Order: sequence, then C-alpha cells, then structure tokens
Amino acid sequence: MKGTQAAEPDVRPSDAFAALYDEHFPRIYQYIASRLGRDVADDITADTFLIALRKQDRFDAERGAVRPWLFGIATKLVAQHRRQEMRRYRALAKLGPEEVAESHENQVINWVRAESLQRGLAQALGALSRGERDVLLLSAVSELSNEEVAQALGIAYGTVGSRLSRARRKVRSVMREDDHG
Repeated sequence: MKGTQAAEPDVRPSDAFAALYDEHFPRIYQYIASRLGRDVADDITADTFLIALRKQDRFDAERGAVRPWLFGIATKLVAQHRRQEMRRYRALAKLGPEEVAESHENQVINWVRAESLQRGLAQALGALSRGERDVLLLSAVSELSNEEVAQALGIAYGTVGSRLSRARRKVRSVMREDDHG
C-alpha cells in the first residue's frame, strides 16, 4: 500500500514492567555503553526494553530469570552494531595514549583499565571471537554468572566456561606481549 505506514502496535507498559525497567535499566545501559559507547547506549537500551515490552508475553520464567533474558536481547542488539565496535577497537589499538582525545571511546577504555593499557586491551578485545568477547564482557562488565551468561546467549553452561577461559588466556597473552613489547 503506497503512502500508508503500518501503525505501531499500542504498547503500554504495565506497572510491573515499569518496575522491571527501573530495576534493570542501569545495568543494561552500563553494559551497552561499555560495548558501544554512550552515544548509542541510550538508543540501544531503549530498543532493548521496547523489544522486551513487545515480547513480554513470550517470556517464560520457567526457562530462566528476566535479567539474563534482557541481557540476551541487549547482546543481540550489540551484535547488530559489531562492525562499528570492531573498527573502534582496531583504531584504538593503533593509537598511543597521547593521541586519544577525551572522546566516548577514551572514556570507555579508561573505565575498563588505566590509560597505559589502552592499546593492549583494545588489541586483546579485537582479537577475540564474537562469542568469546560476548561471554567475557557479559561476565566482567555486567557481572552475570556463568549460568546467566549461558541463558542470555542461549548457549550451554560448559560453553560459557570454555569461552571465558579462552578469552581470559588470550587477553592475558596479548597484555603480556604489550608489556614486553
């Protein structure tokens, strides 16, 4: 139909959903901001909760808690912005600390570690596979348990442990090379 747009469904948050939003927004926002920067975190966090609101009737509490479900939605949205994330890590890895201005990228890296470790950390995160990076950041930044990470990503509990172990080993290796290089 030319000239007509599909109407947005009438989505009104319930009091219970508003309480859920109030409880989980800060951690979801922090996780997304650490992955993509504060410039897009507002939009992606809002999208996370909009998707959750629209799909709340499909949420099954018997399959797990709501917190990992929300982080799973957020992680999928982060994946849609992965190219931008990878370009940022690669660019930061090429820059020295004196070259990085007070940008949102610098603030994120400073939050993770001291300025002197920016290059190594960016290289290490950029070298991880998508799965390893998702597991590591959900665990380290969002402080999800291995069980919650498994639920958020829809993977086996054992897979979380092995990816987390590999990711930590790779990050330590790159960081040691940076210290000696």
